[in-house]
Amino acid sequence: MHKDLFLISEKGFAISQQDATSYGIGWKFKEDPSQTLLKSDVHDVVNDYPAGFGFDIGGIEYGHDQNLDSVPFSDMRKLMVEAYKEGGFVTVSWHLGNPVTGGNSWDTTPAIPQILEGGEYHETYKLWVKRVADFFKSVNYNDKPIPIIFRPFHEMNGSWFWWGGNNTTAIDYIKLWRETVEMLRDEYGVHNLLYVYSPNKLAPDDDYLKYYPADAYVDILGIDIYDFYNTEDYVEALKHDLKIVKEIAEQKNKLYAFTETGLEKVNTEGWFTEVLYPNIKYSGIAWVLFWRNYTVNHFYMPYKKQKLENDLIKFSKFPETLFLKDIQQIKTKK
Repeated sequence: MHKDLFLISEKGFAISQQDATSYGIGWKFKEDPSQTLLKSDVHDVVNDYPAGFGFDIGGIEYGHDQNLDSVPFSDMRKLMVEAYKEGGFVTVSWHLGNPVTGGNSWDTTPAIPQILEGGEYHETYKLWVKRVADFFKSVNYNDKPIPIIFRPFHEMNGSWFWWGGNNTTAIDYIKLWRETVEMLRDEYGVHNLLYVYSPNKLAPDDDYLKYYPADAYVDILGIDIYDFYNTEDYVEALKHDLKIVKEIAEQKNKLYAFTETGLEKVNTEGWFTEVLYPNIKYSGIAWVLFWRNYTVNHFYMPYKKQKLENDLIKFSKFPETLFLKDIQQIKTKK
């Protein structure tokens, strides 16, 4: 998969979406899991699927049978395998709960020192990581676990999650990342993951590498930048931050990607073709991941008859925007 992603980045960038096939506007896979064709709002608009399929395993740590967005893990496994079979790639984030309080990711009670080796909640956290490991090893096609791009502990330079910003120190964050990778890889035998490091949009005094766990623990560099209806600020961040990520990735000879973006309710005229596209066209990213389509008040990709439907269609026809059929061709040509 690593080689495929490098090939993709030479041709353009893969279009990806979070929960693209789990649910969309007015439908949920779990309500009709017998359907033979994958459904997606993106496909309804451009007649092609995203090339990258995002999922979140938040909730698995508590032993729940569905994630924090009510997607059953059994369905998720099916959808991941289906995406892989079709030639797409799978990315996974983990909005894990707070192991000290039992709250969610947004419960900012500091927790890292207590879950590191020697900490009071270390055994709890080890069990959580084992549940993650068991799930990843169970996502099989032809009796082998499929490759998965794993993006844990994201947006750590912000303070909205218990693992980031004012709720921890860079030293403890790095220890947590390394211990987690070592547990998954060495203790629980998970070998089908590529690990992604993805801070949030950089503040003027932010150091992109402040929380970086070291080259041996990271495969891909990323960044999350959203447009909060402040187009000028968004474009500046794209230009500035993606340039920094590109420079560091090239120094380290690593892949890099635009790991989360979007404009909620996408209704800025020409957003895909005039705001986003010109500023990522030559960035060298392997993929861009748009956030999910959850409700008519919280969605990041146009759906049928939505205002920006035609803008997405136009965007999909640029040579650099690679959807599922495009990357299927790249893979067959290699």
